This record gives sequence, C-alpha cells and structure tokens, in this order.
Amino acid sequence: MRGSADGTHFGRNSSLSETIISADLVASHNATRKANLERDYASLGERLDRRGIAIDAIRDKVEKFAVAIPSWGVGTGGTRFARFPGAGEPRDIFDKIEDCAVIKQLTQATPTVSLHIPWDKADPNRLKQAASRFGLGFDAMNSNTFSDARDQKLSYKFGSLSHADAGTRRQAVEHNLECIEIGKTLGSKALTVWIGDGSNFPGQVNFAKAFERYLDAMKEIYAGLPADWKLFSEHKMYEPAFYSTVVQDWGTNYMIAQELGDKAFCLVDLGHHAPNVNIEMIVSRLIQFKKLGGFHFNDSKYGDDDLDAGSIDPYRLFLVFNELVDAELSGADGFDPAHMLDQSHNVTDPIESLMLSAVEVQRAYAQALLVDRKALEGFQDLNDALMATQTLKAAYRTDVEPILAMARLKTGGAIDPVAAYRAAGYRAEVAAERPAVAGGSGGIV
Repeated sequence: MRGSADGTHFGRNSSLSETIISADLVASHNATRKANLERDYASLGERLDRRGIAIDAIRDKVEKFAVAIPSWGVGTGGTRFARFPGAGEPRDIFDKIEDCAVIKQLTQATPTVSLHIPWDKADPNRLKQAASRFGLGFDAMNSNTFSDARDQKLSYKFGSLSHADAGTRRQAVEHNLECIEIGKTLGSKALTVWIGDGSNFPGQVNFAKAFERYLDAMKEIYAGLPADWKLFSEHKMYEPAFYSTVVQDWGTNYMIAQELGDKAFCLVDLGHHAPNVNIEMIVSRLIQFKKLGGFHFNDSKYGDDDLDAGSIDPYRLFLVFNELVDAELSGADGFDPAHMLDQSHNVTDPIESLMLSAVEVQRAYAQALLVDRKALEGFQDLNDALMATQTLKAAYRTDVEPILAMARLKTGGAIDPVAAYRAAGYRAEVAAERPAVAGGSGGIV
C-alpha cells in the first residue's frame, strides 16, 4: 500500500517529496468524496457570505496553519501502572519519522517533527536526510532531565537543573547544550526545557535555594543559544513531584522568561494547570507582555492526562484560539507562537489520534477566525454580557468541517484522513515489519 516511485506529490512547502501512502489510493479516496464536499463547501460559503465572511479567505489561512508532531507521540503511551504496547510500534526515530510522514501526507497540517533527546538521539545528518525525504522539517528540540538515560553518570532522582549537587546540575546543563548543538544541524530554532524537579515531602528542599539554582543553570543554557533561537520554559503544577514543583505555574514561568532575557518565552501545555484554571486568560496575559512562546496541545479531565486535543473540552480549545486570533488580527507585537501536540495514546492508534488532533486544532483556529470582532468589542463596551458570549458561540457553533476538508484537498491531503489511512492498511503493514513489543512496563513512551 505504500507509495512507489510515482507516488509523489507537492506538499505544503511546494517541494517534491516521497509519500508513504499510495498517491493513487489518496486520489481515489478523494474522488468519491469530492462532489459532496464541494456542495457542502458552497453551502457554508453562502451562509458565511451573509455574515460578511469570505470562505476562501478562511480556507487560505487554515492551509497555512501548522502544528508540530511530537516524535514520542507516535508510540503507544502508558500510565504509572501499566503500558500495553500496540501493533507496529516504531522501533527507533527513523520509524517514527515514517509515521510522522503519514500524518503529514494525509492531513497536510503537520510539516515538522519535535525530537526528544536522548530518546531520539542519532546522527543529526542522517535524521535530517530521513526527514527531508518526506518533506519534513524539525520543530523545537526537547531535552530530558526528568529521567535517567542508559550509562548516565549521575541520577536525576532528586532533581536536575535545581539539584543540590553541582555536578548533577552541570550534567543537566551540558545535556541541554548538546540538544542545542543537535538542533543546529537539524535546522531547529528552539529548545524546550521541562523539568520534573521538586519535592514530595515538606522540608525536603529549600524553595528559594532550589529556584535560585534552577535560574543559574538556565542562564548557562540561555547563554548557549544561537542568536536566532528561542528558549521555551514549560510549567507544570505537579508530577512527578507532588508536594512542590520548581516551575509550577505560569507566574513562575513568566518570572523565568523575564529573568533570562528576550529570547526566553513561556510554553503553555493545556494539561499542566489546576482544574478550572482560566487558561485562555493566561494566554492573553502572556501575549500582552510578549512572553507567549507556544503550546503543547492536548486535553484533560483530571490533570495532565495528555488526551487527544479537543476530546474533552473543545470549547476551551476554541477560547484559547479566540485569544490567539485576536492577537493575530490586531498585529500584537512579537506575536509568533509555536504550535505542537503533546499527547499519550494508550488505547488508540497513535497515528489516527494525532491526525484527528491536528484537525481539531485547525478547527478551533478556523472557528476563531469567524468571530465578529467588531460586534464583540461593541458588546464588551456596552457591558452586554449575554450578547458578547453569544457572539463567541455563533462562531463556535459553525460547522467548519468543509473548510478543513477543502484545505486538505487543495494541498494534496485526504478529505477524510482516518478513512484513507485505514483503507491503506499502513498499521497492518508496519506491524508485519516491526517486531512486537513485550508488555508489562509502566510509564510513558
């Protein structure tokens, strides 16, 4: 079912690249759905026209909107209790790149991959060549000092960048600097730093000293950034430290970005907040003070569940994008957020979940573009709470699926990515090639 020599197409970046799924299969899939899509698109276009919205302009913006795929996301996830491997799991980063290429081909929304070191450590030139074969690029690099790597000299059991031991902190700093060097070869332009440092018992650490050590270590990493790179610090309320966490909320994250300098920004993971926290307001604050670096999109019911984007609270995802689109349209100074998925797929095919999640992020963006901003501002100025919220709801309730599907069709993707993927039989094919993984372990990929 894989693409052959003639199975190539021009992707989003208009460069010739190989495809994994047969181009003929995708074309056949689209041919049976195109007529209905065109009717749905025309119908929606007529309704939007009555609201003064040009549907083609929205489609054009959706075509250009992209979200990065996390390399670890194409593997089967797990919990603290167990991990149940899936069929055809990637054996290494090169298998992961092929899986990411499938997602890119069928959605045309995911042109870049975000690597996690040392999980994905390999010859950077080989990685670059493997990705370029499919027209893929590389997004932010991700360091890992929240777990111990094989042959690692010092353990991060009690922390990394904030560890009381200077040698352990040095090891963690050097690892981050290594990630930057790898990223330079790959063409990445950012480093994301998330640490699990904290404490599980009162009195275990001195809060102020631990934070001071963290800042000192981060300043060393920041000093190693190329001039055109960004540093993203990521906050998380709890886990694996359950009493205190060194970088626990957006306020601390903002202080870090301010302390480090102009190339430092805050990364917002939608699952890294306390329940009922107003994440969209946090987004607005970080935009206002020019410190929003980007997102890890996922969804949650209880905590850092890493569920598929939009699977629990799609309205919250829309409200986040309402703030992003407001900043985009108003020309907010320094506004250029990075977008990436960060999910754990425990019971679904990771490729299917990532495809649908990319579509859901695009959906929220398209819906936010439909908000009547002039009317909204007027209702806000009049303190008309009911009509202000109804203005948002009018955009959210609009079925923008024809816009998303037409954007995929126009750029060479699949009208229905999951249906095309299943018809191709990719999972069964790689399951025959890739050895089965034994179960019984716990933890994430």
